[in-house]
Parts: sequence; C-alpha cells; structure tokens
Amino acid sequence: MSGNVTSLFRSTAAHSPSMAALARESGEAAGAGPVDFCIPCNPYFPTPAMFDEMAGRLRDIITYYPSSADTITAELCSLLQLPPQCVAMGNGSTELITWIDHLLVRESLAVPVPTFGRWTDQPMETGKRVDMFPLQEAGGFALDLARYAEFVRARGTRAVVVCNPNNPDGGYLHKQALVQFMDAMADRDLVVIDESFLEFADAEAEPSVVQEAMLRPNVVVLRSLGKNFGLHGIRFGYLVANPALAGRVRAMLPKWNLNSFAEHVVFMLRDHGPEYARSLHQVRRDRLEMAAQLSALPGLTVYPSQGNFLFVRLPVGAEGTAVRDRMLTEHRVLVRECGNKIGSSSRFLRLVVRPQVDVRRLVSGLEQVLYGAGRGAAVPGPATGTGYSSGTAAVDRLMYETNGSGMRAITAQTAGAGALGLAAAPSPGTGTGVPLPAAVPVAPAAATAPGPPPVPQPVPGPQPAPYPGPVPVPHPAPVPQPVPAPVPAPAAAAAYPPPVGPTPPGVPARGGLTAAQVRGTNGLESVPATGWPNAVGMGQAG
Repeated sequence: MSGNVTSLFRSTAAHSPSMAALARESGEAAGAGPVDFCIPCNPYFPTPAMFDEMAGRLRDIITYYPSSADTITAELCSLLQLPPQCVAMGNGSTELITWIDHLLVRESLAVPVPTFGRWTDQPMETGKRVDMFPLQEAGGFALDLARYAEFVRARGTRAVVVCNPNNPDGGYLHKQALVQFMDAMADRDLVVIDESFLEFADAEAEPSVVQEAMLRPNVVVLRSLGKNFGLHGIRFGYLVANPALAGRVRAMLPKWNLNSFAEHVVFMLRDHGPEYARSLHQVRRDRLEMAAQLSALPGLTVYPSQGNFLFVRLPVGAEGTAVRDRMLTEHRVLVRECGNKIGSSSRFLRLVVRPQVDVRRLVSGLEQVLYGAGRGAAVPGPATGTGYSSGTAAVDRLMYETNGSGMRAITAQTAGAGALGLAAAPSPGTGTGVPLPAAVPVAPAAATAPGPPPVPQPVPGPQPAPYPGPVPVPHPAPVPQPVPAPVPAPAAAAAYPPPVGPTPPGVPARGGLTAAQVRGTNGLESVPATGWPNAVGMGQAG
C-alpha cells in the first residue's frame, strides 16, 4: 500500500477512515484489503451460510421498502424478551446518541475519557458543557465509580455516561456496582449506560442492566447490533429505557429509519441463536490467546479487556502513528492508533480480537516494526505509567477549557485527595472555564440505618471454560496483567449519598410499567424460553 493510503488517517479528525475509503485510495479489489484489527467486528457471525442466503436474496432486499421500524422493533423485542414500549431502534447507535443529546441532555454531560468519541463530540457540537473525567493510566484506566459520582456532584453535571465495557480499553464494571451508581445518580436528569460491547463480556453470567433501567425514570441503556452481529455496515442498534424516555426518542425517529438489510437480519436471527452463541464463545477464547501472545512482546503492555478488542501501550520510544503506517504499508495489517482519542495518546493502540491465523500475522509484523530484524535487537525498556496521557497540546487545551481548572488541577486533586478524591471544588476565580459549583453536602446517615456499602472495584472476572465448539483451541496460558503503580490507600471508604431506591414491586415507575409488566409477566409466572438468549444474558447461554 502506498503512502497516499496512510495520509487518509491524517485527514480524519476523530475516527479512522472507512474501509471503503482505504480500498478506493489503494485501488485494491473488493475483499483484497488489509487484515483488519481496527474495526471492532465479530469475525464469526454471520456464518458463511447466512451470508450466502443474504446474497441470494440481495435483489429483493435492496429493491423494496423495508417494513416500518415498529415492525422490526417488535420482532427484535420478541427475540430478546423485551417490551416494545421500552425500546427504540436506530440506524446505528450513533443515531441514537444524537437523539439522546438533542432530547434528553439539557446543559451538561459527564463522561470518562478516553471513551467512544461521539460521547464527547456530539454534545460539544450542540453547545453543551462536557465534563471529562480522566481515567488514570497508572491505574490501568479503571473507572472508580465513587470518585466519578463525586466529580459529577462537584461539577453539577446534569447527565452522566458510563460505557461498559469501555472503548478503547475494554474496562469492565460489575452489574452490582453499576446499579448502585445508577441509584446514586437518581437526582440527575439522565444516566446513560452504553453496553455496545457487552455481548463479548464473560465476567459474570448476567452483566446487563437493561431490566433495572426500565424501572428507573432517568436511565437509558444503549446497545449495538452491528458490533456483536459482525455487520457494522447495516447500521442498527437499540436503546432500552422506561416507556416515557424510550417513547420520546421513538417519536422523533422516521418511520423507515431502518433499512431492508436490518429487517432481513433481525428476522433471520430467530433461527441462528446457537451459531451466535458459539461465535461469542470463540471471540472470548481468542481474546485470551491474543492477549497472551501480545504480552510476550518486550515492553508492550496489554490491559485487561472484556470487549472484543485489546488496548495496548507501545514500548518506550515507539510512536503509534509510525507503527500504524508501517504495519499497513509493509505488512498489510490495519491497527487503530489512539492519539486522536481524548484522554489517550499515540503510545496506545486498540487491537480487535481476531482468529489466531491473523494474530500470528499481527505479532510477526509488530516484532519487525518494533524491534527490527532480530527479535532481541533494540528492545525498549519497560515503561513507567504516568498519571494522564493527553497526547497533544490541543487535547490538553480542550480539557483545560472544558473542565474549568483543567487536567493539571484535577490530576493534582486526585493524587492528593483523601477518601473521596475530588472532594472540593477550586476556590472562585481559579481556572479559565466554567467555575465548579460547591460539592453537594451529604446528610449523615442515622445510626440505625447505615448507608450503602462502598462500590466494589472492578476486578477481572473468571474466564469461561473452553467451549466445545467445532474448532479445537488449546487452553491458553495465563495472561500477564499490567501492574499499576501503587495508589495511596484512602483514609476512609468512599460512599455514595443515600440513593433513591428502585421502584417497589407492583408500583409503576414514573411514566411507565410495573416490574412484572416490564418483564412481560403477571408477577407470578416466568417468561417462556424462545431458544434465543434474552437481553439480560444475551450470548451467555449456548
């Protein structure tokens, strides 16, 4: 591939160029492009037989109008055992993020960084204040929900986003911790839990919070279909919320916002649940093996992930854009360099989990690009983690202007704070952005009514047993995990303010249904099984 191809990355502000653009620039035939470690797509689904079936019906699919979005949504909800009034389907999750911003975000939104770029870019494009909470490199980019909640209250932010697993690092938060966080944020306008990559997680059997979201008046769960079904080009996704919130979004969507390919795939899925479950098992096994192989490269740090990708820090002295360009031009391997992600830098790559034959090609290319012809030649020393990798001066400036006192003050507060980290706002007059409001006081709990326990820190969950699929895969060696820099122990356990509890059984949520109605039952009998995993444990069975 020529240098003209790599120039496409420099003309793309926040994302990688599309595969179509790369193919046009390179002049390659369809299907002859690079091995793709950039686009986070399931490589095992749809199956070859499903692609053949779609190809055989291509003319009809693209000739005629699709059914209405209500018809397609009803079929998806039947498959996932969700009430249609709690679901809105969009032309990709990005369309839904756009409508969430326009309809449900009033003045400000908090988001940890680095994360998916539309959660920072979209609200800034519509003039909202975006409060960015930096995930610390020294802590392995783990999100501390207690400190994040304190940050939200100190800033007075009205809407909150959490991505689980997070993109690009794959960090995972356990369901119990997220539910506690949702209740602690009950006084905010909106809490969004982006579960776009949750299908690939195996840390717990039922990781989704969709059932809990439907019972709360201010929670929206966003889910992708293109990523886990391996069909990014179709552009379909959905959100789940109580009927009032879901209805507001659904009312703004065009009647035919979903195309005929999306309809065809949704109506195919009922007959292909076992194949889908096997594909997720295979991706999880590949993730273990790929992490082990990458961790063996000297100076390369691989962070624990529950997504279908791995976040890696390059050895000292390696620059991500140069590595990306050489991997593409010399080895025909496409990787995602993360220097244009707020909160990251060009020392980091996001690498999509792929079959082992492709991983061997990736590792071989990285060995040659990073270390030269000889494996042991010019091996950089191990890196020491820093508190925050900003990447460029432009990113630092953006963070400084958006967060009032900027990253320097926030990092200093985090390093020197006690139990709550960001315990106090700066004094008036400091910083150049919007001044921080005073932290919301928390009333002491009564002696007979202790407050909720502290949020457990996310830890890597148990790995699944090898799946007896058609392709035998040897049991991988344990994955060496990066050792974060020591963090001073807090003076006292961090706790949330007293939360507003969930809706009791039998009592309708605001603008919505009872718990039994949400689950599609009368409260006494269970939902009949359909053979397809439901939305809570989707992909976990099989």
